[in-house]
Amino acid sequence: MSLFQKSVLNKYLKAQDDHKDKVLAAFEKLKLYQKQASDIKGFNEEKFQDGFIREIFVNVFEYKYEAITKDNYNLVREKKNVSDSKKADGAILKDGEVFCVIELKDTTTKDLTKVETQAFGYQSGHTNCNYVIISNFEKLNFYIK
Repeated sequence: MSLFQKSVLNKYLKAQDDHKDKVLAAFEKLKLYQKQASDIKGFNEEKFQDGFIREIFVNVFEYKYEAITKDNYNLVREKKNVSDSKKADGAILKDGEVFCVIELKDTTTKDLTKVETQAFGYQSGHTNCNYVIISNFEKLNFYIK
């Protein structure tokens, strides 16, 4: 049994046809990053965070990074929780509110599920946050609350 009805799936796949060139271009950028990924092995988490955010979230996903533009940005680093002083490594904003937290680890962290508790702790620190991204610079896991 399918997760989605064929008509629903076809509707959303058809909608992607309008963005096919943009998706393919983003995928090519992602493949370029993957080719260079061997160069980041051995970098500690803090050393490559900014580079990873720029390479993936700015270059591939086209978010507007606060470190690059001071106006109309929707991506920030080191976002502090509303409820306590803990900070996620990054956050994606919508209308100025955090709707996705980003937790980054270095390439020595092979099992990203071990970071879920930490990442979801950051997620719960933001009222309207429903998404979590965890990455070790090689893999990217996406979670929905």
